[in-house]
Formats: sequence, structure tokens, C-alpha cells
Amino acid sequence: MSQMEESNYQKSADQGEFIKTEIRKYLRYWYWFALGSVVALIGAFIYLRYTPKVYSASAKIKILNKTKGLELPSSAFIFNRSNINLENEIEILKSYRIIENVVDRLDLTMRYFDEGNVLTTEINHLPFNILKTISNDSIYSWSSYRIEVKPQAFEVTPLSTEKSIVFPNFDTTKTKHNLPFELSWTPSADNKSFIGKTYIVQFAPIASVTGGLKGGVTISMLGKGSDLLQLSYTSQSKAKNERILNTLIDVFNEDGINDRQDISRRTIDFIDERFNLIERELDSIELGIKDYKEKNNLITLESDAELGISQRTLSDEELFETENQLILSDLLKKTLEKPNPNSELLPANIGVNNSSINGLVNNYNTLVLERDNLIVSAGENNPNVVLLNNRLQDLKSNIFSSIDSYGKQLEASKAQLTRKNRKFASQVYSLPGKEKKITDITRQREIKQTLYLFLLQKREEAAINLAITEPSIKVVEYAISGGGPISPNSRSTYLMAFVLGLIVPFGVIYASALLDTKIKSREDVIQLNSKVPIVGELPKVKSEQLIFSNPEDNSTQSEAFRILSSNVNYILPVKNDNKGKVIYCTSTIKGEGKTYVSLNLSLALSSINKKVLLIGADLRNPQIHTHIDQDKHKPGLSNYLHDINYNWKDALIRGFEKHPNHHIILSGSIPPNPAHLLTNGRFTKLIEEAKEEYDYIIVDTAPTILVTDTMLISQLADATIYLTRANYTEKNLLKFSKDLSESGKLKNMAYVINSVGLGNSYGYGYNYGYNYGYGSKE
Repeated sequence: MSQMEESNYQKSADQGEFIKTEIRKYLRYWYWFALGSVVALIGAFIYLRYTPKVYSASAKIKILNKTKGLELPSSAFIFNRSNINLENEIEILKSYRIIENVVDRLDLTMRYFDEGNVLTTEINHLPFNILKTISNDSIYSWSSYRIEVKPQAFEVTPLSTEKSIVFPNFDTTKTKHNLPFELSWTPSADNKSFIGKTYIVQFAPIASVTGGLKGGVTISMLGKGSDLLQLSYTSQSKAKNERILNTLIDVFNEDGINDRQDISRRTIDFIDERFNLIERELDSIELGIKDYKEKNNLITLESDAELGISQRTLSDEELFETENQLILSDLLKKTLEKPNPNSELLPANIGVNNSSINGLVNNYNTLVLERDNLIVSAGENNPNVVLLNNRLQDLKSNIFSSIDSYGKQLEASKAQLTRKNRKFASQVYSLPGKEKKITDITRQREIKQTLYLFLLQKREEAAINLAITEPSIKVVEYAISGGGPISPNSRSTYLMAFVLGLIVPFGVIYASALLDTKIKSREDVIQLNSKVPIVGELPKVKSEQLIFSNPEDNSTQSEAFRILSSNVNYILPVKNDNKGKVIYCTSTIKGEGKTYVSLNLSLALSSINKKVLLIGADLRNPQIHTHIDQDKHKPGLSNYLHDINYNWKDALIRGFEKHPNHHIILSGSIPPNPAHLLTNGRFTKLIEEAKEEYDYIIVDTAPTILVTDTMLISQLADATIYLTRANYTEKNLLKFSKDLSESGKLKNMAYVINSVGLGNSYGYGYNYGYNYGYGSKE
């Protein structure tokens, strides 16, 4: 394997170990994750149980091209709109006028609720008859009424006054009251289950309901380039959702049909006005012809003028057509000048043989309809409406100009035809002047008759279009409600609750670990000082009791100290002088268990038939006496150091009957100058003499960060066990021990981690987690 491959393998292994460590760190608190998940799921169940269910309904419609249905058979009414602006249609659908019509039709100013012990839910209708006795326009403020169905009566309570009114026999019409509704009900075997229930009737102003419905209806386009719109509405009642959407579709369709019929209605009105005038004129002409012929005895023309008359007749037809056009253009001009309070639409294609005028009239009608639709959706003050009004004024001026220009053309043609007609008239000068007069009158009658028939045809065409107007929309899909509620979503709620039940404990554990500055396990010690070995991890016990009073003990604690004693032997230097080994036990601060560890380590070594001496060298705060039930002031090390005549062997104590090779020298009386006593040479003498008689000398020294006592005698140690305590020793304190090791102030130092939890232990979680020990059955 190359160096790079080996490096990558090592990196991958380190990452895997890190992941395993992190997972184990959180799995120790599995019960918190389980409890959090259970509590979150219970909360989700309660939330779903008592949260109102919201349902959604949707419908689909297609906007039809408004050109269809507006063209007459003779193409008289052309509505030039080939493209559909869906944005405008959406605004019309959601306009206040349309929505208010829906509210009024469905009587949505009155809502019904089923009141439960915890949850109050909106319903589509009450299980009994209710009749609103006030109009929607007379509702000015919100009001609510509670209806309790008693065994033999209705009890109605206005929530504003809390004064109840009882209506016996389930009939409000027989009792005087001022409620805005009447109730009636006939109980039967099928509906007696409603007795004892409570309902709420709520009234709201039509403006508020309209505004709420306007904001609640959602309309969207189904894809780019599509003519389809999807309408959606949500509430607590499926039936109410469907009723609202279906009614909205009907109202919008009717509004579109009315728009399509406006031109036809306007054309019919225009033709009806002209019928009365033409009928009177025709009656006058007919009576004039009759009187003239009777008075002048005129019947036929002379045959000798037949040729001249035929030529003149051809000229008369041209003149007739010209005068007809003059009359029609004049009628159109009068219509344009006449103010109309109902509509500004102009009659289209009434027979004027001028494509420019007809095109301008069609464009004018198109702009009027576009402006009216925009006013509905945007209001009269919209800049686009003002712009369209200006365009209409300009277009009207153009129509006037075109009519004037066309009239001048006709007048010129008429003058030319008149001159031509005079030429033909000279050819029949022999005809009586009276015959000429009757011909003029007859021509006027024919003009009026032709115009009358033409307008009658147009009226029938307009009436047909009005009767067969097609819908403005096609309903692709009426309102359909979904099967389940959209809110709250049970699956999502339970999933979110479960995830939250895991995240909260994870976050708490992560935050506590992030804020916790104390060491937890060997990984923390290695991370802070990897150069100093760790020779033992001692499991956490409920109390620091001696565990080696019996050498046969095979508990987890005893095995841990046996492993510690074995590991300590590996760090001791190899000597051939057969002298005892000196092992110091120290720590950074008090409370980390150095006395507890030094005493039990000495007992562990004694249990393997080694002569062991335990010296209490912490002269400032001795603790060994508390574990062996001895007097604190019993003569010991301080007495030996102070009195040159005192023999240290006189201070030996046998504290444990089952450990005959184990001796203890207590600290003795607390001296005023411990540092001076430890450096007067007698402590060195004691160690040298003890090494001749004992295999191990365990020295319980003072904490290093508090006093200098340990450093003053550190050169006498063969190994120094440095105690740290899980969940007690601050991580930054290990930096002090690291400096002591690197500077050589403490010889051959090794860490021991005390009070490690079972989950944090690197060794004991495996070695002793399965009840393994001496005397156990395989």
C-alpha cells in the first residue's frame, strides 16, 4: 500500500470512528428520544382531534371566444376579438360585483356552526328549518345566536346579551320575539339524536362576507396558452365549498351572456325607433299619390316616350341609390349626435356602402365593450379606461369626418346624376309635367319601402342572435371536494411531530454538550493531550466506598482497579536493583478522587501478594483516615518529618485484615509549614528506606494547581498517576497538567479517568457489560 493510500485509509478510519463516537454519544440518551417522540405524537393526536378540519373544492371552466354567437348571418355584427385575455377574466370573476351577487344568492351572510365540548365546527345547514327574516342589506354588524335543542323546546341565546328565550314545541312563530330568523322542527324517530345539541347561527354584514369570499376564492390558469381556469375554495364544509363555486360559475356565465346580448338589444331598439318614422312617411306618400292621381286623372305614360323613359329609369335607379345612401348616412349621423343614457353602442352595418365608415363603427363598438369590461374589473378612474375614452372620442370624430366626407361625395354624385337625368328629361319633354310629378312621388315611396324592408330584416337577425346567444363559458368540471381535509394533514402532522420529538432532545443534548466544559470520556482527554497515556478508566459508583476489603471481590469496580494496577506496571521503568516502585497519585484540584484511587490501587496491588505502603502526603487536607475509620490526628508523616527522633515504622497501620501485606502511613497532624517539612530531606529518606522493604509505595499527594507540595517531591516518583474526573474536571484544567508533563515537573505521568459512566467507558462497557468476571458461568 502506498503512502497516499495508507493516509486515505487512516483518514477514512478516523472519520468512521468519529461517526461511531458521535452516534454512541446520543444513543446513551435513547430514552429521551423515545419519550420525546411519544409526547410529540400524543400532542399531534390531540391537535388533530381538536383542530377544525378544512376541506377544499375545485372546479374548472373554459372561457369561450366572445366572437362566437355575436355574428349575424349577414356578418352585421362583428366583434373583433380573436384572443382571450385570461387575466381580465380572472379579475371579472373576482370582482366585488360578481362575488356580492354570489353572497346574495346563497345567503352567505348567515353561517351555521355545530358547538361541541371542545371543538366548534362550521356546517352547511342546520338539522331543522330556519328562515331569515331580515334582508342582507339590513345587517350592519356581526351578531351570533346560540340555539340549544331541548327535549321539548328551542332555547335561543343572543351572545351579545346572554338572555335566553325559550320557544316551546320547537316553533318560534308562536312566540313574540325580535330575533332575525324563525325556527321550526318536527321531531321524529330519525332526528331525535339532535336533541341536546347546541348550534350557533352567525350573521355578518354583506360587505364583510363579500370581502372574505373575494379573498378566499383562488383562480389560476391551467398551463401557458390554455383557455382553462381552475377555481378553488376552502372552508370547514364540503357542501358549502361546492355551492359557492358552482354559483360563482353560474353568475359569471350569466354576466358574460348579458354582455354578448347588449349589441343585439341596442340594434333592435334603434330599428324600432326608425320603424315608427318610416311608417308615417310611407303613409303620407301613399295618400299623396292617391290624391294626385285622382285630381289629375293620371294613369299611364305615352308609348312614344318609352325609349326616353327607359334611359331615364336607369338614371333614376342610380340617383335612387345615391339618395338612399344619403338618408342612411344622415340617420347614422343623427344617431351619433343623439345622446343615449343607456349605452354608447352604434348600430353596425345598416346598409351604408362605405367600408371606412363601417370599419370605424365596428372599431367604435369594440372599444366600447372593452372599456365597459375594464370598468367592471378596474374602475372608471383606471388610466386604461381614461385612455379608451379618449380613443373613443377620437374615433367618434373620425366617424363624423367620414360621414361628412361621404355625404359630400354623395351630393356630388347626386348633382352629376341630376344633370344627367335632366338630359334624359329633355328627351321626354313632351310628357306632361303632371306625369313627372307622380314619378317623383313614386320614387320616394320606393325608397321608403326598400329601407323599411331592409330594417325589418336586420331586426329579425338581431332578434335571432338575442334568442340563441351562446354561453360565455364552458364548464369543464363542476365543483368537486377532495376526500380528506387539506388541513390539518394527519400524515404530515404525525411526521412533523415525530421529527420534532427527535429534534428537541437532540438539540437539548447537543446544546448541553456544547455548553458543558467538563470532560466526559477518554476522547476528551486524548483530544486535549494525546501525548500522555491513559492507564485506566474507573467506573462511576454511588459512593466512594472501599471495594478491596476482600481480595476475592470480582465486581466491576474491583476489576477496574486490577486493570489499572496492571497498566501502571507497564509505565514503570525497568530496574534491576530489586527496590520498590514509587507511584504518586495526584490531581489538579480536590474532589477528583485521588485519595480514593490511591487507596484502592494500593489494595489492588496488595491483593496480588505484593507488599504495598500507602503514604498520605497531602498534609494540608488529609482524607485517608476517613476511609479506614482512624483519628485524623493520629501520628503519621507530618510527625516523622518534624521529629528527627520519630521512626516512620511506628506510624504504620494495618487497616485491612484480609490484606496482611498492606500498610498505611497517615498524614498526621496538619502542620503550619508542609512545604518546608517535605523538603527537609526526611521524606526522601523515608522513600529510600521504604523501597527496601516494599514492592510498591503509593503516595497520595496534594492537588497540583492549589499548592506546590507535589512538585517539591515529584523527582522521587517512578510514575505519576494524574487523576481526572468525568463530569467534574474542567477541560481547560488539563492544559495545566499538560504543561507539567511537557516541562518535566511530573515524572512519567499517566492519566486515570475517574467516575466514568458505563456508556462513556471505553473498556468497561465491553469487558464488563455482559456480567463477565471471576467465578461467572460461561
